[in-house]
Amino acid sequence: MKIAITGASGKTGFRITEEALKKGIKVNQIVRKNSKVTENLKNTKTYRLSIDNKYELDKALEDVDALIIATGARASLDLTGPARVDALGVYRQLQSCKRVGLKRVILVSSLCTGKLFHPLNLFGLILIWKKIGENFLKNQIFDWTIIRPGGLKEIEKIESENIEYTKEDTQFKGSIPRRLVAKCCIDSLTNKQSINKIIEVTSSSDNKKVSFKKALQSI
Repeated sequence: MKIAITGASGKTGFRITEEALKKGIKVNQIVRKNSKVTENLKNTKTYRLSIDNKYELDKALEDVDALIIATGARASLDLTGPARVDALGVYRQLQSCKRVGLKRVILVSSLCTGKLFHPLNLFGLILIWKKIGENFLKNQIFDWTIIRPGGLKEIEKIESENIEYTKEDTQFKGSIPRRLVAKCCIDSLTNKQSINKIIEVTSSSDNKKVSFKKALQSI
């Protein structure tokens, strides 16, 4: 299998690349032109481009089996970021998928996506634009999966963290290490039951351990 990952230099994106490589999956890292790639991934095939550049994006997505979209606007004073990245940016990536005939797409979104009255919306209505990005993907053209994680944690000691998997609009609080989100993305690639599903994920040491495959049966 060969996949492309956009936002591959981000805090979640580089972990997705690492988890893919562990499984023997070939990766095209797609990053912004000035982004820094972590040292251990510098030998992984990398495309430095703007999502706005149709030609370069199409080239990066040719001959891959799936795209994982890990791009996302950061909370900042630039209130236009969520609209540009989480909605228009996703739309442009999906248009590229159509042009090259790529059907399998996994999108990393967020818990509470679509909720208006939420503190995160102080940063350019980010949850509203993420919902619009999700809706662009929920299309019969694609074999899609949307991963909605809770608050993202940087910790790498995940042995005691067990994931709670639920269907959409079920969880409204909680957190999860970025490493586990990355693992969820890779698990989705290899499990057809994840197609056309929104999967909400948080984690805790108090949760019962459940396999991704078994969890999908109830989603």
